[in-house]
Amino acid sequence: MQVIMMLIPALLLKPMQTLELKPKHIASEKVDEVLERVYQPAFLQVARYISKHGGSFDNARDVFHDALAIYYEQYQLGKAIDCEINYITGIAKHLWLRQCKRDAMHIDLDESLPAVALLREPTLNEVKLIQLLERTGKRCMDLLVSFYVEKISLVNISAMFHFSSEHSASVQKYKCLEKVREVIKTKSIAYEDFFE
Repeated sequence: MQVIMMLIPALLLKPMQTLELKPKHIASEKVDEVLERVYQPAFLQVARYISKHGGSFDNARDVFHDALAIYYEQYQLGKAIDCEINYITGIAKHLWLRQCKRDAMHIDLDESLPAVALLREPTLNEVKLIQLLERTGKRCMDLLVSFYVEKISLVNISAMFHFSSEHSASVQKYKCLEKVREVIKTKSIAYEDFFE
């Protein structure tokens, strides 16, 4: 509506001429000149941002071109933009965040297969080993599982189990292994009993 009100005096003064609408802030520049001026600095900012947030060069290029298209549409509509580089970068950040949210909602089936594989039933050998570890006590079982299965360092284990030092955790791990060995001796269990 505002544009039409601005055009009325121009239409009355020049009825036979066609009017060309250009944004006020870059009226003397052509579109190509504006894009040349802002392309490289804006792309560098967008590429740096997307790289920091887990994206690739191709992601940065795609998002940047989408942002540039939006900027160009706004330019054609005559929207006054004070700092083109910041405007394009802001659009690109918004587009990248939206794409990340959209991608996070779609989990690839191939990526989820390892998690499904962990939900399988334990084998007979694994059940025997778990029963053996349970006889050593919950604390020993948790400590051994943390160290051997979850690959947690002794420094972190000492913090998790409230040991005074890494050495104390190492000594406790050794004592737990000795408990397992003792259970194996008393039950006369051979190594081959676990692997049929």
